[in-house]
Amino acid sequence: MQTHIVPVGFDYDRLIAPLVRDQIDVDSVILLEGAVGSEANVEYSRHLSEKLETDFRNLLGASTERFVLEDVYDYDAAFEQAYELITGELDAGNEVWVNVAAMPRTVSFAFANAAHSLMVERQEDREGIHTYYTAPEKYLETELAEELREQIAILEDLGAQEAAVDGDRIDDRLESARDLLSEFDERGTTIGAKEIDGRHIVELPVASFSNVKPFEELILYKLGEDGEFDSVSELAESLARELNEEYTDSFRSKVIYNVDRLGPGGKGYIEREEHGKSYRTRLSRIGELWVRAHSDSGSES
Repeated sequence: MQTHIVPVGFDYDRLIAPLVRDQIDVDSVILLEGAVGSEANVEYSRHLSEKLETDFRNLLGASTERFVLEDVYDYDAAFEQAYELITGELDAGNEVWVNVAAMPRTVSFAFANAAHSLMVERQEDREGIHTYYTAPEKYLETELAEELREQIAILEDLGAQEAAVDGDRIDDRLESARDLLSEFDERGTTIGAKEIDGRHIVELPVASFSNVKPFEELILYKLGEDGEFDSVSELAESLARELNEEYTDSFRSKVIYNVDRLGPGGKGYIEREEHGKSYRTRLSRIGELWVRAHSDSGSES
């Protein structure tokens, strides 16, 4: 079972379009509505939540629940609610996906950090917790601003006695404004879900809180330089050559031990894929980010 936790702000497309376009399995959805702001803001968020509830059910066949966040600027309360929601889904044996594309940043960071904390605390569930972001294809705010500028220009012309305003120009502006507002009411502040590297969601990798030890660093840098190895033994042989060490059973065991510590059941910097009697070994995405972030200091060590 895959559960998607979706904080609802003022977006529609980014919360459902990527799942439809990438044909991602969605069994259940938890929609979170913010209850702070003007009455119009609260009502607008509720309207989008109702629309999403219907479309998740009709387009993806997902069951939905709706919760209210009493204060979208209360980070501690949002973190606590996120922690409880994610924990409940994990305890039920479900895989959890947390969308952080909408809602105020306090909520997005709270939910991302709660997911991060649970990845660290529940290593056995680490691969079943995901946070992701979707970029919009277009922001409506800029178009709304441009439309207002055009309306201002027309009003200025109407206010100038010496200027005559073309009736067609007024009709064009009225039609444009009505279309834009209709789109805003239907879709929210953004339109579409932008494709990035072949997908419509960008999963956010989470690092381990554990420090990387010197020999583990060597392994990570080696994988960063050479890419994937067909087996841990091949990686060990390559490391031995680079370090001018004799390739012995002891050295191979040392590499295997450290690769295990860096793997999915440990720090999560390395991915291992079964291939016959061996395991293809490569950096995970967070491992790649670690190497990129430490490459300058690593080249000096």
